[in-house]
Amino acid sequence: MTARPNGGVPVTADDFDYELPTEFIAQTPIEPRDAARMLVADAVGERQHSTVAALADHLRAGDVLVVNTTKVMAARLLVTKPTGGAVEVFLLEPTGNGREWHALVKPSKRVADGTVLQADGRDVVRVGAAVGDGRRLVEVADDAIDVAGQVPLPPYIYETLDDPGRYQTIFADREGSVAAPTAGLHLSTAVLDSLAEAGVEVVHVELMVGLGTFKPITAERLDDHVMHSERYRVEPEAWQRIVEAERVVAVGTTVVRTLESVAAGRPLEGSTDLFIRRGFEWQVVDVLLTNFHVPKSSLLVLVDAFVGPLWRDIYAEARTRGYRFLSFGDCMLLERSR
Repeated sequence: MTARPNGGVPVTADDFDYELPTEFIAQTPIEPRDAARMLVADAVGERQHSTVAALADHLRAGDVLVVNTTKVMAARLLVTKPTGGAVEVFLLEPTGNGREWHALVKPSKRVADGTVLQADGRDVVRVGAAVGDGRRLVEVADDAIDVAGQVPLPPYIYETLDDPGRYQTIFADREGSVAAPTAGLHLSTAVLDSLAEAGVEVVHVELMVGLGTFKPITAERLDDHVMHSERYRVEPEAWQRIVEAERVVAVGTTVVRTLESVAAGRPLEGSTDLFIRRGFEWQVVDVLLTNFHVPKSSLLVLVDAFVGPLWRDIYAEARTRGYRFLSFGDCMLLERSR
């Protein structure tokens, strides 16, 4: 892994590329949850190695730790055409028009507009027109998710998950995400109890994670990248605790985008397409608990904005020490560079 030759601000997706052999991609979650390894890095890059079980030892009394309580819905519908052909409908987000959703349909070219798809002998999805970016409008029956839905896993996870509950956080609440806020998967009841004993308050927010979380940056320049939009909600009482905190510890990049969006003047409930990159003016988040991210992803760009080029050294050390990467992998506790 090498830094930009001129040492300047990264401007292309290639500036966020690194080698990630498949054997480093965790296929199953570790047990117990809080046994995940945690690389701890302070604002000047000094590092130590710990586990999530010891998270409270690395925080301070007066810190506010913010988690995303969204719940992953069974957004992957396995259905069939009237002719018997198998189709997958991946629900992305409701349009706000009754039972209509934006969705990915596979194989889309073989499913004509108006096709009614079935599951368990019942009509559950009517496929409509294409709306761009590979999406289709679909009308979904009230019981479609119950009849045909499966909780989707990231595209780089190939092994079957024995317990679907391991792709939900222990505080998952309202359904709406199509992917888990994976940094939160590490937190256990024991960890939350130890945080309370240490004087660290846990506050809940919500951001509905979209499929764009896994979408790599395909634009040649970062300036041309179109960020996916995601719905979020912060209760007024939660926001008050956050702004009064001595330090704010965000569990995951979804929390970061939620908090910094509100701090930038957006309402407490809405949608955000905030693209955080080097040079961003941070207002809220001081510490970040996050997993190791996919090369050339907007999530990695956010980490670079948080700690600068030190992320390359951190990732290299994690690989050398055998850390597990991506959604079911280990994590980092990063203090924002000053």
